[in-house]
Order: sequence, then C-alpha cells, then structure tokens
Amino acid sequence: MTDNEAKLIDCFVQGLGIEAGLVTDDLTYNSVRQWDSVGHMALMTEIETVFDIMLDTEDIIGLSSVAKAKALLVKYGVAI
Repeated sequence: MTDNEAKLIDCFVQGLGIEAGLVTDDLTYNSVRQWDSVGHMALMTEIETVFDIMLDTEDIIGLSSVAKAKALLVKYGVAI
C-alpha cells in the first residue's frame, strides 16, 4: 500500500466515521449508512483537503466507490 492509498483510506475513515477495515475497493455509496449524501460531502471535503485538490462538480457526483476515488485521484495527478 502506498502512502497516498493510506491517506485515501484515512479520508474515508475521517469523512464517513467508519472503520478502516470497511474501506475496500468494493465499498460503494449507500452500502454503509454513513455514506449518505451528508457523509458524501464530508468525504469530498476530506479528500480535497488531504490531497490539496479542488474536485469538479461532476467528479464529486460521480465518486461512488473507493475504486472510483482512486481513479479520480490519478486524474488529478495523485500517484496511487
């Protein structure tokens, strides 16, 4: 696991208030009660802050899984 993958996992832990063990590529929006619309915005804020990026609205709406979050970070120049 790279440092940036560990940071992303921590974003999910902090943003959604879930255990790190739940953060796998298969974790998807609404698959845990914490990842609702409010949790989603907290997660987006955490990702933007930790990785010092500004996500486009389309990217925020489209981020629906951990796997997609990794791909999105690559799009913004973050090595995963």
